[in-house]
Amino acid sequence: MIKFNKFYTQFNILSSVMIVISLLLLVFKGLNFGIDFKGGTLIELRTLDKKINISNLRDNLKQMNLGDVSVKKFGNDKDYLIKFETRNEDNSVIEEIKSNLDKSFGNNFDFRRVEKVGPKVSAELLKSGVIAISVSLAIMLIYIWIRFEWQFSLGAIIALFHDVIITLGLFSLLNLEINLSIIAAVLTIVGYSMNDTVVIFDRVRENLRKYSDIKIFELTNISINETLSRTLITSITTLLALLSIFFFGGEILKGFSLAMIFGVIFGTYSSIYIANTVLVRLNVSQKTVIKEDEKI
Repeated sequence: MIKFNKFYTQFNILSSVMIVISLLLLVFKGLNFGIDFKGGTLIELRTLDKKINISNLRDNLKQMNLGDVSVKKFGNDKDYLIKFETRNEDNSVIEEIKSNLDKSFGNNFDFRRVEKVGPKVSAELLKSGVIAISVSLAIMLIYIWIRFEWQFSLGAIIALFHDVIITLGLFSLLNLEINLSIIAAVLTIVGYSMNDTVVIFDRVRENLRKYSDIKIFELTNISINETLSRTLITSITTLLALLSIFFFGGEILKGFSLAMIFGVIFGTYSSIYIANTVLVRLNVSQKTVIKEDEKI
């Protein structure tokens, strides 16, 4: 049997440090919001017959007074991703860019994708994303509160906040773009982490009824080990799929798959070392479960 409970304190300190660092990053550095949330225009270009120096391309676009312009390679040496602010609603800006690039570099570009998001729409999308995450956390809280005792509910919610905050902190640290697909990934992380926690909590509650002479410190360790094979199989198979998407799914899916990879790792970790340690700190006992059973 693996002695997970020997490391409760050490990993709780590590998690506390990671959460503090993540919060500081979110407050002072912020998140790199994509055009979904800031408003702007995204263009995916492909050169047809020759490579273009990315510095020359960037300088050419900056001369057009497009606002903040970001140009980076996208997938391979012939593909480029261009993002810039939309300062007006003039739809002719794309044609101007095409004309300017043709004059400077020849008729050498294929405009594979053009996306525009206005500032009003982007603000609404950001608000909707925050609401979606908040509502999902609230619903999870209510679900656990009904299904388990309040101590279990508190442990599950702390573990969820832990996963979401640290994942967003990593995105801030690495300056990775936050778009709608990342919001979808965060919502998926919430569901995944909760599912993992509920499986262990079910076993903890069963064992509380079964072993009246074993303290919660040892009981959580027994329960984690009893569900460990299921946890590892689920996490490893999910990670294999996500790693395949990350390496072979193309540039567009990299952010989503990376957020999910972070979420699965932190979700598995928090189910063991965050959710269960809350039960230990609150000294949950057999009496707690029996009292709740009597109420039902």
